[in-house]
Amino acid sequence: MIRYEYSENGYQGWGAARGRFQDEFLVRLFRDMLRIRLIEEEIERRYHQDQMKTPIHLVIGQEATSVGCCAALRKTDLLYSSHRTHGNYLAKSGDLKAMLCEMHCRINGCVGSRGGSMHLIDKSVGMAGTSAIVAGAIPIAAGSALTAQLQGLDRVSVVFFGDAGTEEGVTSESLNFAALKKLPVIFFCENNFYSVQSPLATRQPPREIYKWAAGYGIASVRVDGANVLAVYEAVREAVKRAREGGGATFIEAPVYRFRAHGGAGDDSHTGYRDTAELKAWEEVCPIETYFRFLADAGLITIAQREHMHAEIMLEVIEAFDYALASPNPEEKDLYAHIYSD
Repeated sequence: MIRYEYSENGYQGWGAARGRFQDEFLVRLFRDMLRIRLIEEEIERRYHQDQMKTPIHLVIGQEATSVGCCAALRKTDLLYSSHRTHGNYLAKSGDLKAMLCEMHCRINGCVGSRGGSMHLIDKSVGMAGTSAIVAGAIPIAAGSALTAQLQGLDRVSVVFFGDAGTEEGVTSESLNFAALKKLPVIFFCENNFYSVQSPLATRQPPREIYKWAAGYGIASVRVDGANVLAVYEAVREAVKRAREGGGATFIEAPVYRFRAHGGAGDDSHTGYRDTAELKAWEEVCPIETYFRFLADAGLITIAQREHMHAEIMLEVIEAFDYALASPNPEEKDLYAHIYSD
């Protein structure tokens, strides 16, 4: 059985980088990742109750990519995503209550009960759209970048997708077009090595994805997807390039999902991945490794973490209570947002 291993150095050597950031910013990144983790764990804990009428794709283990990326964006920058939306939505300042209402199919959900977990949208914070179709959001993000360029808008578009997204023809077409037009767009590939239960090696020849993308003539980098600071710096550089007219950037971030492709719990027992592989990646959990980095720097204590945990859980429980008490759609709502000639 093929095993995918963590091949980075974590936060080794990052101590000197502390001077580049404000202490409050460093701690906020930790809180944002912890918040996403706790929200996801509560979703998972409740999912069997069958009150959330939507498929779910949890981001447990992949929090650093969403938080690190969105920390480098403005509210006016646009973010597009795939089916694994929760981390992107929350990191882009999406409303938790509106997200949970959407997942419970309530009328005050962020998409009015029409989208569910895989189609979270909130234009007020730049969460512009999501698509459950593999690579479906990639050409849309390229189109939004073209719009910004033609209209002279100071706006960057970012699109998240998995390793399987690089296997779709529309991705190649979008990379080519973005390179040709020098579009202000960032292609962010979360390479978690599996498409559902198909390992990367059974789908692609041996290659480094970011080098494949570089063949289209755009800036392309690989970054440690478990290191929130490395992600932040890579996206910040890509945003700077886009704003200054330097064109698109492709970022490959190796990550690892700790749960099943879809639904709650772990599906490693089915045999498509080695349980030892999962355990090895759990040892480099993006939240725990970053906590140790901050603790070693004297920026956070266990007591402060426990206080954060308690605060976040109060928010989460209140948001679930709000969603469960929210109204269901009515028949008249069927005709909203429907147009015909």
